[in-house]
Amino acid sequence: MRSQAVVLESPGHISLAELDLTDPSDDDVIVEVEHSGISTGTEKLLFTGRMPAFPGMAYPLVPGYETVGRVVEAGPQSLRHIGDRVFVPGANCYGPVRGLFGGAASRIVVPGRRTMAVSPAIGDDAVLLALAATAWHALSPDQCRPPELIVGHGALGRLAARIVLATGGRAPTIWETDPARRTGAFPYAVVAPDDDPRRDYHRILDLSGDAGIFDSLVSRIARGGEIALGGFYADRISFSFPPAFMREARFRVAAEWRPGDLDSISALIEAGRLSLDGIVTHHALPADAGDAYRTAFGDSSCLKMVLDWRNAA
Repeated sequence: MRSQAVVLESPGHISLAELDLTDPSDDDVIVEVEHSGISTGTEKLLFTGRMPAFPGMAYPLVPGYETVGRVVEAGPQSLRHIGDRVFVPGANCYGPVRGLFGGAASRIVVPGRRTMAVSPAIGDDAVLLALAATAWHALSPDQCRPPELIVGHGALGRLAARIVLATGGRAPTIWETDPARRTGAFPYAVVAPDDDPRRDYHRILDLSGDAGIFDSLVSRIARGGEIALGGFYADRISFSFPPAFMREARFRVAAEWRPGDLDSISALIEAGRLSLDGIVTHHALPADAGDAYRTAFGDSSCLKMVLDWRNAA
């Protein structure tokens, strides 16, 4: 069994290749992919070669952890059925080509327990579930009070702001340095950092991925204020200690989302409290993957790029 897949051969070099798939076990499902999203966080670091080293990382690799498709074969112990529409947070089924994160392919083999059934109410925007779950995990609305300031108005920042409102929080302020991403009608204020006079924020959520921003953020918090790190930082994070000391600053790191985060996000969407509209701005065919990835990483008008695999197999 073979599959068309996006292969990141080395930093900056992407191709579409036909790869052999591992044979499925009784626990596995075979998913025919409909859509896969391109992450401008971790996948951009893989593409540029700036991803910090971690166990199992090597090129060539198949990226992608935002995948939606239909089950076409289901093992007897997979807990899934043929015809199920599922969200897949990546796969590792390509033999010597590593799956980091392995979801950008026309067909994948993955344990059924790693998939999540997708409600028909979510539609094609189901490809955004991982990103929305990431925002939910960073916010932790069931444990933490909502942020008053969110840094970054890309796809993740917009989802975070929507979740704050959907869970009953007050409209946050959003910092955005790109003028194009400040234009539009939003139920919250989107401003350039220098245009924001406030210096008494109690809770800030940083989604910028900018390791050099923390002196600026510390200067904006009230005494005992918290800065939550929801981005992924390729460079070492540092900040001047005296201002943080004087404010008794607290820092919280949000790791990757958990299955319960997906459940929470799906419930919000199905209840009509959270909309995913307008986050996906660009679509491309897998044959144009090279251009699609460069657009996703280099065009500020692109909030989220999605590859359409429905006719690629």
